[in-house]
Amino acid sequence: QLQLAESGGGLVQSGGSLRLSCAATGFNLSLHAIGWFRQAPGKEREGVSCILSSGGSGNWPHSVKGRFTISRDIAKNTVYLQMNSLKPEDTAVYYCAAGWGCGYYPDSADFASWGQGTQVTVSS
Repeated sequence: QLQLAESGGGLVQSGGSLRLSCAATGFNLSLHAIGWFRQAPGKEREGVSCILSSGGSGNWPHSVKGRFTISRDIAKNTVYLQMNSLKPEDTAVYYCAAGWGCGYYPDSADFASWGQGTQVTVSS
């Protein structure tokens, strides 16, 4: 059974850092594009990062460019989202998802399997 599980969210002060993890079970994560998305209350889900099966990353939305990085550990079947210089506007539930490609920016329509999400709250 294909499953994704996010972890690493929490409460952090503005300017702080968090590293989110996306652990996969039931499939080889490195054979898929893995995207990170976030959704704040009252807002649409936003794709913030994506790593291709090749290991390359997709484009970064302006909202997170230069602050977030994505990486993976194939042995652990896990993808990470390192978030630095966090801002209150980064507050959201963060999801990882497995899909077929990253597109110009990750589009949730291209991702079929989703985790349950992890809450990130950045205080000012």
